[in-house]
Amino acid sequence: MNNTTNASARVVSVQDSLVSIETLPESKQPLTKNEVVYILPTRSDAKHQERLKAEILRINGSVADAQVYESTAGVAVGDLVEQSAEMLSVELGPGLLGQVYDGLQNPLDKLAGEFGYFLPRGVDFPALDNNTKWAFTPIVQTGAVLSASSVIGTVPERGYTHKIMVPFDIQGEVVVTWIQEGSVTVDEPVAKIKLASGKERTLTLKQRWPVRKALPKNLLKQNIAERKYPHEPLVTHLRLIDSFFPIAKGGMGCIPGPFGAGKTVLQNLISRNSDVDIVIVVACGERAGEVVETITEFPKLKDAKGDTLMDRTVIICNTSSMPVAAREASIYTGITLGEYYRQMGLNVLIIADSTSRWAQAMRETSGRLEEIPGEEAFPAYLDSAIKGIYERAGVIQTADQSEGTLTMIGTVSPAGGNFEEPVTQSTLGTVKTFLGLSADRAYKRFYPAVDPLLSWSRYLEQLQPWFTEHLSQSWVDHVQQLLKLLRKGDEISQMIQVTGEEGVTTEDYIIFQQALFLDMVYLQQDAFDPVDLAVPLERQQESLNTIVKLVTTDYHFTDKDAARDYFTKLTGLFKNLNYSPSNSNEYKDYSEKIEVLRKSVMQDKA
Repeated sequence: MNNTTNASARVVSVQDSLVSIETLPESKQPLTKNEVVYILPTRSDAKHQERLKAEILRINGSVADAQVYESTAGVAVGDLVEQSAEMLSVELGPGLLGQVYDGLQNPLDKLAGEFGYFLPRGVDFPALDNNTKWAFTPIVQTGAVLSASSVIGTVPERGYTHKIMVPFDIQGEVVVTWIQEGSVTVDEPVAKIKLASGKERTLTLKQRWPVRKALPKNLLKQNIAERKYPHEPLVTHLRLIDSFFPIAKGGMGCIPGPFGAGKTVLQNLISRNSDVDIVIVVACGERAGEVVETITEFPKLKDAKGDTLMDRTVIICNTSSMPVAAREASIYTGITLGEYYRQMGLNVLIIADSTSRWAQAMRETSGRLEEIPGEEAFPAYLDSAIKGIYERAGVIQTADQSEGTLTMIGTVSPAGGNFEEPVTQSTLGTVKTFLGLSADRAYKRFYPAVDPLLSWSRYLEQLQPWFTEHLSQSWVDHVQQLLKLLRKGDEISQMIQVTGEEGVTTEDYIIFQQALFLDMVYLQQDAFDPVDLAVPLERQQESLNTIVKLVTTDYHFTDKDAARDYFTKLTGLFKNLNYSPSNSNEYKDYSEKIEVLRKSVMQDKA
């Protein structure tokens, strides 16, 4: 066996992915909570020395329980263990964009290139390419006094200016003693700083950060960075979200829904069309086929700037077919990368699919640790774990006065669409936008299948000053008016289902038709139409104002058939309007036809 001289502990028991280890008598290195250790199995047919990555979860004297992030087949009592003396960390630096990682930040394409498509266990690849040269341009000089997160220089990366910063764990002020310009790898020194203690530290393009610790924590403590209140909406170009249930930049949202309701599809569309700089997709327990679709589609699709989507995307991939334990770490890996880009003053969106399967991974680990279970056998700390993840989103004003945002949207997959289960309820208590998907709407082929009667957003009132300034003073009032119409229309629809159309008045029937019209032409979008796929906010405002005008018209139809006929014609015209490019002759033509139809009804009543 190779590389066992550094071993400081040994395995004393094995239970699935949970391994108990004990320090060797001659070892002077204590075991630390959340420390990463490597188990060296002896009973293995592998050609290379396997080093199974594990994280210490609990310590009792000289014995500790460690969660292994890979299969523990062949691990036996007596196998040696190496300590790393560091927490579970990620590499931060240029070269992250466009990558597909597993939950522990191993680059999957390099693993596949080296070992084929059946990945072996116990291999560890550097997250950032050590051979790529980056053009480093310093922006400070020798003698400059800096602090943690201060920018020392920049590197161009896929159309973005990647800021190289002083490590985030630095305390107090530091002085630059040496800095150079040039083409360097991520491991080559670019600067040297003198710490407050008098020691000298060499800086490279990359740095490491523990994933379970919020990246700006030290910066906020030293008043280097400042947390701000979200004040601007995240424009997704989906009418239903932007108009009725907005999410703020730096806000939190969740998309719960039953199997087949379109959670992953909706998340993909949000990540493609949102007005953000960086997208981080965390597939924590998602089915492998859906992830493959994302990986193959994103390099082909263009964003608003004309670049491929993959140029601004990082994918963290721990599918349902990969080790369960690593699933729990994948969200922390993704959010730490998001915090890093936020610290550069960029707008970042993190998509987590699905937090239910992440919570199930926690439940498995908690069960093996024999902890006292909470509701449905989830750990008692489930609520605080979910809050701890979502609360790492937000708006940060950085040391150079730029403003970065991190928006988090998580999907929840409650069994049978039961929104009362613990994961959904804990998430609802944390987020400010709830986009509840309905199996019934998905069955009707409605897209997005978000139920407007279940969903809500606390950002509508919070972002009112922004809407007033950029759209109109009446925007929020109009949205609330239309939401009221949808609720009233649903009540009448339920009456019609019981009594038939004869059981409701003509006035109520008109309200029902207005609500149906609003649902068909505004809440739904055609994901296959190039115009209707992504709708700018200005066009949403135009459409909403037109709809408000149409549903507030004082209609007086002779009978219900006349009302149904009118709204059927109106729906057809408005859908064609949605498919017409803005300011085109076609668009103007359909707008005129809609107005003529409205006036004809008004003339009839006169």
